[in-house]
Amino acid sequence: MLALFVPLAAGCASLPAPTEQMASTEAAVRGAREVGAERVPQASLELRLAEEGIAKAKAAMAEDDNETADRLLKRAQSDAELALSLARESKARTDAAQVMGQVSQLRNQMK
Repeated sequence: MLALFVPLAAGCASLPAPTEQMASTEAAVRGAREVGAERVPQASLELRLAEEGIAKAKAAMAEDDNETADRLLKRAQSDAELALSLARESKARTDAAQVMGQVSQLRNQMK
């Protein structure tokens, strides 16, 4: 019985710290901030979730729970990428509305 348990325990060795995933996730958060995600309500929420995920992942890494940390970081990166997309969409909508306003003004001037 013990002979069966020892190989199983060896197979559950801890994963290496997800340092590359951490760097990638932190870069995604920076990217979202750079496009103004904190000024767009839904993007701001996703950005906050990403930052919370990074904090939880750091805590998991401190406990040598690298599998959980990796999972949290992947989720946080998805949240940051969504924040980035939402912020870009908001800017595109604002820009489009501005252009439509200018077109409307030009049409009125031509009448």
